[in-house]
Amino acid sequence: MPWKLAVVGMTASVAFQAAPSGDGATGNALPDNVPDSLTLGAGVKPVIAPKVGALPETKEKKDEAEVTDSKPTPVNEPKRTNPEKGVADVGEAKSPDGDSAGGRMSATPTQAKIGSGPSATPSQNAVVNLINRLVQRGILMKEEADDLVRQAEADAELAAAQSQAIRGTVAQIAAAQAAAQVIDPPELTEDALRIPFIPDVVKRDLRDEIREDVMARAKEEGWAAPNLMPGWTARIRLFGDVRVRYDGSYFPKGNDVDAFPNFNAINTGAPYDLSDPTVPPPHLNVDKDRQRVRIRTRVGLEAQLGDGFTAGFRIASGQNNTPVSVNQSLGLANQGQGGNFSKYALWLDRGFIKYDIDGGEGNTTSFLFGKFDNPFFGTEMMWDEDLGFDGVAVKGNYALDGGVKPFFTGGIFPVFNSDFNFATNHASKFSSYDKWLYALQVGAEVPIEKHWTGKVAAAVYQFDNVEGRTSKGYTPLNAQDAGDTDESRPSFAQRGNTYSPLRNILPSALNDFGQSKLFQYFGLTSGFKELAVTAQVDYSGFDALHMTFTGEYVKNLDFDRASVASRAVNNRERVAANAPAGSVGEFKGGDQAWTTNLRVGSPALAKRGDWQVGLGYRYMESDAMVDAFVDSGFGLGGTNQQGYILYGKVALSKSVSLGARWFSSREVAGPPLRVDVLQVDFGASF
Repeated sequence: MPWKLAVVGMTASVAFQAAPSGDGATGNALPDNVPDSLTLGAGVKPVIAPKVGALPETKEKKDEAEVTDSKPTPVNEPKRTNPEKGVADVGEAKSPDGDSAGGRMSATPTQAKIGSGPSATPSQNAVVNLINRLVQRGILMKEEADDLVRQAEADAELAAAQSQAIRGTVAQIAAAQAAAQVIDPPELTEDALRIPFIPDVVKRDLRDEIREDVMARAKEEGWAAPNLMPGWTARIRLFGDVRVRYDGSYFPKGNDVDAFPNFNAINTGAPYDLSDPTVPPPHLNVDKDRQRVRIRTRVGLEAQLGDGFTAGFRIASGQNNTPVSVNQSLGLANQGQGGNFSKYALWLDRGFIKYDIDGGEGNTTSFLFGKFDNPFFGTEMMWDEDLGFDGVAVKGNYALDGGVKPFFTGGIFPVFNSDFNFATNHASKFSSYDKWLYALQVGAEVPIEKHWTGKVAAAVYQFDNVEGRTSKGYTPLNAQDAGDTDESRPSFAQRGNTYSPLRNILPSALNDFGQSKLFQYFGLTSGFKELAVTAQVDYSGFDALHMTFTGEYVKNLDFDRASVASRAVNNRERVAANAPAGSVGEFKGGDQAWTTNLRVGSPALAKRGDWQVGLGYRYMESDAMVDAFVDSGFGLGGTNQQGYILYGKVALSKSVSLGARWFSSREVAGPPLRVDVLQVDFGASF
C-alpha cells in the first residue's frame, strides 16, 4: 500500500495513510517501529518518500505480468480453474491479522526452487511450500510455479525498497527536529525579558546555604525567636565601655616651678587676693612625677523611635565635671568622694534627640538636639576625644558622580550661661555674659586613584563673648563682693591661653588705697575665631592594612598681638634678676597651631589580632585655640606646647584591646616646661 505525507499550517505533520488495496501495491505494510505520524518544527522541509506504486517495476515482473491478475484473490476464496491456462488462480496469502504474506517476506531474495516431485525439500518460506504442494497435486505446472516464485521474490525486493525509503524519511525528519532544537536563539532587543534558568539542584543548594546563613545570623543577633522578647526591645540598643589605665606623668629637671599659676583653680573658687604676699596663688605641678590608676566607665542607650527619630543618653564616670575627661583616679579623695574604696560619682555625659532624613543614594541630612558627640571632622589637637557638644547641629552627607562625597556640618552651641541670680549678693542683678560657639564646616571625600582616597574640610569656629571683660570700677569689700564681669571668666580651663585681670579695683580708704582687698579673677585676653583646615589621605593597597596620614592647621583670626601683649599676665619671658622694679618680660604668645599624624595598621580593631601603630607631632601656640577643649593627654592638656606622640594598639578580641601612648612635650614660648606622659590602656566595649 502507498503512503502519503500531509502538511498542516506552519508545522509539517507526516501522516502515513494506507491507500485502498485496489491501487495495485502489495507487500508495503508500515514497519512496526514507524509511528503513525511525525510532526516537523517550523521551517523544517519534509522529505517525502515516493509511493510504492511509482517505483519502477522489475523486468521479471513485466515479463510475467500475464500470469497474475491485476487484483489479488483473497486466500479464503475457493480455487478456480483458468480456462485458458488450465491451471487454478491462487489468491494472495493473508496473515491472521490481515496483512499480506508478501509484506512479511524477507527483503533478501529467497532464491527458492520448486521441487518436481513429492519429495521436494521443504522451504522456510510458507508461500514456496504452498506452491510446491500445488505442483505435487498437479494443480500447477512446474514452470508456472517457478514464475510465481520469481514474482514473489520481485515483490519482496519492492517491499524492502519501500521500507528502506520510509526509514530514511523518518531519520531525516528526526534529524531536522533535533537541529531545530539547537538553533541559536534570535538576538534579543533591549526591552526583551530575560529569564535565567536555574536547575533544581542548584536551587536546593542555594536555599540550604541561605537558610544556614540566616539562622546563624539570627542566633548571633538574637532575633531567631522573635516572639520570646517584646517588639520594642528590637528598637533599643544598649552600649558602653570600660577602660582601666595606668597614667604616668614625668617632669624632667629644669622646669620653672614659679611661672605657672593655676588660673582654673582661681577662677572656679574664691578670687585671689593679690595684696596678700603670705598666701601664694594656686600653681600647677611641674616638677613632681605622679602615677595614677584610672578608670573610665560609660553606659548608654539609644532608641529608634520611628519616622527617622532617635533618642539616647549616656552616663559616664569622672572625678569632676571637666568636659575633656571622664577618667576617675582610683583612691583619689576629691570633693567628698573616693579614697578608702569609696564609691565614685556618675555624670550625665550625653542626652540627645536626632532626626535623620534619608534622601537615598547616599544622601542624608541629620539634625541633632541636646548633648551629643563631636559632629565635626577634626583631630584631637583641637577637640578632645571625650568632648561632647551642647546645642543644635545639622549634618549633611551627599554623593556625586565620580565618587565625590561632599558634606557639611553647622551648629549653634551654648558654651556658658550666666547664673540666673547673678550676682547673688546684690539686690540689683548684673547683665548676663552668655557665651556661644557658632560653627560651620564644609568638605568632601574625594577618590584620588586606585587605593587612594582623600578627605578635606575647612571650618570656622566663632566663639562669642569668651574673652574676659574688664568690670566697672569698684572696691570689693570681701571675696564674695562680685564684679559685674566676673562671669566673663572661663568656667573651665586647662593651661596655655593668655590671661588678664577682670576687676577694675579702685583704690580707696576701704582697701587702704590699693594695699589690701585686691580680690581678683582672670579672664582670657584674646577673642577666638578659629579657622581650621583638616585633611586626611588613606592608602589601602596593603590588603587588610591601611596607611592614613592626617594633618590640621588652625589660626585664631581674632588674635590681636598688641592688645593682648598690653594686658597679659602670663606667657612672657622671665625678667632678668637685675631688671628694674615693676619690669615685665616680653610677651611670647601666638595664634597658630598645626599637627601631623601617620597611622599604619587595621582600619578598625574589629577582630582578634587587628593592630594599629602611629607617630604624630604637634605645635600649638598659646592663643591658637581655646585651651579648655584641646586634648587633655598631650602635655597634661592645654596649648603653648610642642612635641611628638607614639602609640600602638592591638585587639585581643572583637571587643577587648590593649594599647599604649607616649607623649613628650615642651613649651613653645615663655618659661621652660617639659612634660612626658605614658598611658597604658586595657579596654572593653559592648
